[in-house]
Amino acid sequence: MELWLLNHFSALTLTLVIVGGFVLLAVAGSILTCRRYPALARGDHNEMVGVVLGMFGAIYGIILAFVIVNLWTQLETASTVVATEATSASKIVRDVGAFPAEPRDAVNAAVRDYVHAVVEETWPRMKAGTADYLVAGARVEAIYTALRSYEPQSAVEQAYYEQAVASLDDVVTQRRARIDQSNQELPILLKVLVLGGALVMLPLTFLYGSRSRRIRLVFVGAVAALIGFSLLLVVVLDRPFAGDLSVSPAPFKESALAQFW
Repeated sequence: MELWLLNHFSALTLTLVIVGGFVLLAVAGSILTCRRYPALARGDHNEMVGVVLGMFGAIYGIILAFVIVNLWTQLETASTVVATEATSASKIVRDVGAFPAEPRDAVNAAVRDYVHAVVEETWPRMKAGTADYLVAGARVEAIYTALRSYEPQSAVEQAYYEQAVASLDDVVTQRRARIDQSNQELPILLKVLVLGGALVMLPLTFLYGSRSRRIRLVFVGAVAALIGFSLLLVVVLDRPFAGDLSVSPAPFKESALAQFW
């Protein structure tokens, strides 16, 4: 459900639906509650409500802060992994420039096939949360095969050859990390805790009373908007390769890899 929302709706649409939905729900709930229990509208229980809201708000705020910071770090890490993998692939292309034409072209062709497979085959699967190691796996092996088939003829070629192999090993390492991250998501217990906390906090705001209906609704709506926006961040950041804020495959089309596009 989460992936479907991210891949079919823009960030703006999700903001309107989630944040707007929480605000409307909170305002409607506050109006109905005060009609059913008029004493609440007078603020007779505000002292108790303030204590409860403060306690629950502090606990829920800490939980949300932990979750959002963790997900933001995960997004940044995924972006770094993609950039590092693409940079390592670029290094291979640059290093084999010291080889004769035939082995150089063989390695470049294998790298070209790999980056195309990553962008055109693997990336759509990562957006859908179905990436696996078999996709583009044969393309990685083809690069190894192309390098193994050449024997360096000089000390200079040997140095560049070793650098190319080291860069390819790094590509493999980052590729595994990228695929692992595309399949990760927030543990179900944390999702229940985040959503459940919102469903507890929101009704508590209905108990806040004020003789001014406008002030009461502004208070309830502001809290609902804050909760809704926090949940929006959790949804958007939970999947680093899906949605408008997802990690881009652009690094695989830049630098030395641009010639393959």
